[in-house]
Amino acid sequence: MAFINDRVFDLGLNVLDTEANRLDICSSEPATFTDATVTNTLGNKTSLSIGAPADGSPNGRAVTVATFSDGAVTATGTASHWAITDTVNSRLLATGALAASQAVTNGNTFSLAAFAIRVPDAA
Repeated sequence: MAFINDRVFDLGLNVLDTEANRLDICSSEPATFTDATVTNTLGNKTSLSIGAPADGSPNGRAVTVATFSDGAVTATGTASHWAITDTVNSRLLATGALAASQAVTNGNTFSLAAFAIRVPDAA
């Protein structure tokens, strides 16, 4: 069975905890920083709270993005994905599907429940 020490996972996940500074809701899954922050964005939240790496469920290691309710909607559409970026270095750090798509309207706010970004154990 393969083995990777938790420290290896933690050092990768630590980037989310220390460098991520923006979460965008997007109309489709972005593949680049520009897709996430310009082309596909429907709104964003800055001043993210992302926890330090910890045990993931059901295995591996994970960081948790804290719940928030003050994201700013900047365009009207249907949000299906989230993207976390490091705007200082123009890096797309992570993407994923929202738990459920949501229609949003320019000028409103959006909220997201807490969610984990997990790296599973080696198989």
